[in-house]
Amino acid sequence: MEIGVTRGVAATLLEEAVKAHPHECCGLLLGQDMRVQSVLPAPNVHPAPHDHFEIDPATLIAAHRAARAGGPQVLGYYHSHPNGRAEPSATDQAQASGDGRIWAIVAAGGVSWWRDGPHGFEALPTRVAPG
Repeated sequence: MEIGVTRGVAATLLEEAVKAHPHECCGLLLGQDMRVQSVLPAPNVHPAPHDHFEIDPATLIAAHRAARAGGPQVLGYYHSHPNGRAEPSATDQAQASGDGRIWAIVAAGGVSWWRDGPHGFEALPTRVAPG
């Protein structure tokens, strides 16, 4: 299974990580099927945002309402690891629900893409398109 993203989406994720540093940035991945067409930044409401993230519930609810009204679907989530690697941490593994959503993790100037599957995270091959 391959995920499609635009260069613009990847650039936005990197920008969000830089803006949030030294805290973790977070937000939603929006699109259709396996194509991430945009991101929706969200406040990180976790009490320890320097090494954890919690997407603002109001942002999450609004995105799901918009999807039900015909807007882009919530495909998954993104967050950064300001001082870590672009792969799921032990905390990410513990918080994962196995719901099949896409996770993008931003670290060390790059973005990696994962699927939260029933048996843990699986790396996703990525096709980057112009835009």
